[in-house]
Amino acid sequence: MKTTFEKSTTVAALLFAGMASGAAHALQPLGCLIEPHRVAEVGSPVIGVIESIAVERGDRVKRGQVIAVLRSDVERAAVGVAATRAKMAAELHAARASYHLARQKFVRAQDLHAREFISVQALEQARAEADVAQQKLTQVREHRRVWNGELALAQAQLGLRTIRSPADGVIAERYMSPGERVEERPIVRLATVDPLRVELVIPAQLFGTIELGASLTVVPELPGVAPREAKVVLVDPLIDGPSNTFRARLELPNPNYELPAGLRCRIDLGEARQ
Repeated sequence: MKTTFEKSTTVAALLFAGMASGAAHALQPLGCLIEPHRVAEVGSPVIGVIESIAVERGDRVKRGQVIAVLRSDVERAAVGVAATRAKMAAELHAARASYHLARQKFVRAQDLHAREFISVQALEQARAEADVAQQKLTQVREHRRVWNGELALAQAQLGLRTIRSPADGVIAERYMSPGERVEERPIVRLATVDPLRVELVIPAQLFGTIELGASLTVVPELPGVAPREAKVVLVDPLIDGPSNTFRARLELPNPNYELPAGLRCRIDLGEARQ
């Protein structure tokens, strides 16, 4: 299978065949290739069995949209248990009531001891009971924090069973179906097509004539499609020796997905402008 660079080089070689000078190159349109801005193989971060897939090849998806769901009976049960524990308030209320009662008894004991109605031993016992009640309340509060953390962990593990789109784009291919086991294989291939990426292979004689930020007119080789403006976002600083060419990359807006990726195109460098 040819790489993008090899395909682009082939297109350029066909276009430049028969041109003998740098001047001739400058006067002729250059061949280019319109590609997706980014292609991602979307898989699962965890191993599991696919329960459902919500997309098909060619579907448009938004960032965060559900692509697939793995079976998650165990994870849902874990969330339920953790949520129940995290919401248990009876133990906390009991510990708080015990502490307030012990605290009030200690305050009364202080007053009685100051008026010499109770002994020092009785006062110390009331103080110890208040301290124990306070430690019990602190312990229950720490347990609640641990239970809330366990709930957050269980919810995060459940969330990993839902595969979402990492970006806006189009489903280029669906590899798997419900019932299949997901391990290392991707579930779908996602192509980001707004903006599009235009790869341009240029003769070495024209090195230095294209600047970053320049605007070029791209003419897609598709009937009925009007020329589009694209911006130069990358110019390769190296010359490829075997082909005597260098590459440039343009960014082509495609907000309504009107232009499909994979098209060949032409660019007239004589129309470049800042």
